Amino acid sequence: MNNAESSTVASGLAWIKSSYSGTEGGDCVEVAACTAVVHVRDSKAVAGPLVAVSREAWAGFVELALSERGV
Repeated sequence: MNNAESSTVASGLAWIKSSYSGTEGGDCVEVAACTAVVHVRDSKAVAGPLVAVSREAWAGFVELALSERGV
């Protein structure tokens, strides 16, 4: 997927910014869940590339992240 394709896909999605993303820039991640995949992007580069992973892969990532935090 090139940047033009990424922009087209990104414009039709409902993006949610991570609660861990600061208001002063820095590490900012946004996700948008669709039926089959979860899209991930850098909120500072909204027209930039996306990463798309299966919902199952995303759930595994979130589970691992929570276990690392001790939640």
